[in-house]
Amino acid sequence: MAGHSHWAKVKRAKGASDAKRGKLFSRLAREIAMAAKLGGGDSSFNPRLRQAILTAKSESVPNDTIERAVKKGTGELGGIAIEEMLYEGYGTGGVAMIVEAATDNKNRAAAEIRSLFSKNNGSLAAPGSVAWMFQYRGLILIPQGSASEEAIMEAALDAGAEDIRTSESHFEVITPTDKLYAVDDALKKGGIASESSKFSYLPNNLTPVTDESAARQVLALLDALEDHEDVQNVYSNLDISEELAAKLAG
Repeated sequence: MAGHSHWAKVKRAKGASDAKRGKLFSRLAREIAMAAKLGGGDSSFNPRLRQAILTAKSESVPNDTIERAVKKGTGELGGIAIEEMLYEGYGTGGVAMIVEAATDNKNRAAAEIRSLFSKNNGSLAAPGSVAWMFQYRGLILIPQGSASEEAIMEAALDAGAEDIRTSESHFEVITPTDKLYAVDDALKKGGIASESSKFSYLPNNLTPVTDESAARQVLALLDALEDHEDVQNVYSNLDISEELAAKLAG
């Protein structure tokens, strides 16, 4: 059941560098507010809120920022007009992309994201035209070396996990969406702490990009999308070799 994973190469997370830290805090606070709006402000009865708060604390978001975000979501501080949106599109070479956003202006966000695709040799697609290429699943990341693969498999599979994959840096536990929190709790009870636990779009198949110019264009689009203030997460089915990735990074 366990196998090698390309997840780390196809899902580019927002960085937590000092230059982007303010945006990171804003994104995490927005997720907390959305979770509180949809499921209530008590994290004991709202798994999404509980995970959002844990993630924010792991990134050193101040407690008062977390508390304000919860109160905004529940309406105690005037309510929240933010809506969750999903955009689908393609980059150079037919690389499929899904963009999760939380915005207070759907028309503005759609226009700006469409412009980002266009300026970076991509195109925004109709709803549903890309999503079928991905599976919406729970994804738990556990750092390599923090526990044995056997211990992780035993705890995760017994709690309902679908698959366990390995990468150079992590074990990746894949779950049905309704089993994410149960599996994460089972791992914790077994003394196995996760680095992150969230819902994610995992590609069914990868799209290889071997041309350096095309790869640069795809990465430029991913970076531009991730830097947009309304964007929460960006997923793609991009597959580039380690050699090309190193060259581009250099």
